[in-house]
Amino acid sequence: MLAACALIALKVAAGIPSHSLGLLSEAAHSGIDLVAALLTFFAVGVAGRPADPSHAYGHGKAEHLAALAEAATLVVVAVFIMWRAISHLAGMTPTSVHAVWYALLALAIVICVDFSRMLVSLRAGRRYGSAALQANAVHFASDLAGSVAVLGGLLGVRAGWKEADSAAALFVALLVLAAAARLMRRNVDVLMDRVPSEAHAIASRAIRGLEPLVQLRRLRMRQAGGRQFADVVIGVPPGAAVGQGHAAADAVEAAVHEALPQSDVVVHVEPQEDEAALRERALAAAQHVPQVREIHNLSVLRTEDGAQVSLHLKLPADLPLEDAHAAASEVEREITESVPEVTSVRTHLEPLAEPARGTTVERDTGFVEEIVRDATGAAPRELRFLETEEGLVAFVTLGLDPATKLADAHRRASEVEERIRQERPEIADVIVHTEP
Repeated sequence: MLAACALIALKVAAGIPSHSLGLLSEAAHSGIDLVAALLTFFAVGVAGRPADPSHAYGHGKAEHLAALAEAATLVVVAVFIMWRAISHLAGMTPTSVHAVWYALLALAIVICVDFSRMLVSLRAGRRYGSAALQANAVHFASDLAGSVAVLGGLLGVRAGWKEADSAAALFVALLVLAAAARLMRRNVDVLMDRVPSEAHAIASRAIRGLEPLVQLRRLRMRQAGGRQFADVVIGVPPGAAVGQGHAAADAVEAAVHEALPQSDVVVHVEPQEDEAALRERALAAAQHVPQVREIHNLSVLRTEDGAQVSLHLKLPADLPLEDAHAAASEVEREITESVPEVTSVRTHLEPLAEPARGTTVERDTGFVEEIVRDATGAAPRELRFLETEEGLVAFVTLGLDPATKLADAHRRASEVEERIRQERPEIADVIVHTEP
């Protein structure tokens, strides 16, 4: 604050007699520095307060509010400087700049002060993770560049280019606008709880690298006042005791704290779901889409990023590809919304086969009856032949003892089927059904 007051006095004292728009613009810029320093001083004091019942996550966002206010004032000053500089360059208002020696000396002093302020704020901001101090460092860096530009403008005036001072002032305004845009973007991201991507990746790697492994089901992060806040949901085996689940939560907290010091971590433990239950939920979600006629080959694959589901969808054969793709996209959306553990869904589209048509025909049944009697000791309960587009199909129903094991029933049905095929190779298909 003392430096800002000294710079304002120095720039005004040198700028008014020299009529330098660049110096006066820098004086206005330093006035904003004074306001920014006051805001930062207030914000850091507020942000340092411990959490209370009204502010359970602390007061860290006060720094980001101050930085955002600083950026807004920078925009106002920049627009004013640009208007004055453009009016001079366009000849709308006259300019008479005197590049006197004391103005050059004042700028040399200003450059030294700006450089020292930038270094002090940058080091302190990095050391304490302070958004407000880092914002000041960026601000002072733009001051330094602007002061160098104004010095160049005055040297240009001494060389005979009277508009050099206005051009330097315009350059200062553009620097101020660029700095303000960066500050706004960074601090708005924090105030809007934008996920800090780098910290999110670090925390995710730390959790996935634990031994024994834990299932990371969800990780939500935000930041404020240089601290990271993480909400973690992990899955543990359904049979794990309460103590085991608590130990897993402690391990996750320790891993994130080690990777991101001073972070605030909350861990919620849930029982893991087996693959069969996950498939059932995914299948139920997919069946909500009315265009889907049949679903098969649904599989679940566990990956580092979560569960991935793949499935085959059968749709009407005459459905346009555009409509079929829309139905598949709806299936994918239904699954991801209904089953949060699923992070990716892959669908394979297939046409629904046309219903097969067949006509009952009379054929010699004696050889089939003989084969069935030989295999089961009794005549078939039902025997008929159908003529289809694929050829002749034989349907045979076997009656077996109710106590027969399923494996024995399947063996006898396979034996009957194989002997019929050997006896009549012209038969396209044999369907053998067993019942008690």
